Amino acid sequence: MFMGEYHHTIDEKGRMIIPAKFRDELGPAFVVTRGMDKCLFVYPEHEWKQLEQKLKTLPFTKKDARAFTRFFFSGAAESELDKQGRVNIAPTLRSYAQLEKECVVIGVSNRVEIWSKGIWEEYFAESEESFAEIAEGIVDFDL
Repeated sequence: MFMGEYHHTIDEKGRMIIPAKFRDELGPAFVVTRGMDKCLFVYPEHEWKQLEQKLKTLPFTKKDARAFTRFFFSGAAESELDKQGRVNIAPTLRSYAQLEKECVVIGVSNRVEIWSKGIWEEYFAESEESFAEIAEGIVDFDL
């Protein structure tokens, strides 16, 4: 399981260090694609294959299903780490997520997300204010 928040930078060639705690679980090859909220989603191969199977069941006759799968798959790139534990992020993905220099890498259960530091801070501040309301509406912590 991926969890935690890490701050890193992207070099001029588009390379960014993946936190050591995430490397083993990501494995030798993984997929980076456009995510929600202007971030990138990073999936280990086994998680990507499960997601791909779910998305294949969407009805291609529905406009929203076609739009979502196009958006999601057209941005996907198979990736791997170099010897220094870095991933090279494609220019189109860097542009989508507005990744310039400083970024934030977070673990979100079955995936890793890569955020522009500024967008993450803005998103976090907005979400922090309503965290209790959001949790109350979707999560039952009474175990």
